[in-house]
Amino acid sequence: MFLEIIAKPRASTLALTALLALGAAGCGDDDPATDPAPARDIVDVATEAGSFGTLLTALDAADLTETLRSEGPFTVFAPADEGFAALPPGTLEDLLRPENRETLVAILTFHVIPSRLLAADAVAAGTAVTLNGQPLEIAISDRTVTAQDAEVVQADVLASNGVIHIIDAVLLPE
Repeated sequence: MFLEIIAKPRASTLALTALLALGAAGCGDDDPATDPAPARDIVDVATEAGSFGTLLTALDAADLTETLRSEGPFTVFAPADEGFAALPPGTLEDLLRPENRETLVAILTFHVIPSRLLAADAVAAGTAVTLNGQPLEIAISDRTVTAQDAEVVQADVLASNGVIHIIDAVLLPE
């Protein structure tokens, strides 16, 4: 079936961006944890970024948009459009069908942690339990931060109700 994780290798430049965000998390006034929270929620931030159209469509199909607009806090490992494009042909279309809503919800909630977890804290923890109840492995190896097998290409994108970590693939629960 289509429940295989698809991860595209990324250039080390993107990994360096994630690592720089990790380093910034511990540095004085640049610390995202001490910066004032933005006025935009996770959905607004994703919409304004312009590279999460597929994720936003999937959230609507799964009736999860309002959840990510709520108070939270949430941490979202958000696949950009390219991550969804890497899925096998027909997979996304199948997931968006009403009869597959339960599977779509399970996949999307595997991308969300019900707390605000900045990158440095996520890596230090090593795992976090997602909204669907399954653990998500978070690691750093060879200067690359990963969530399961997806690479974090940008970390610590702040929103009023949490934080977004942009990943290069769709995560699929077991």
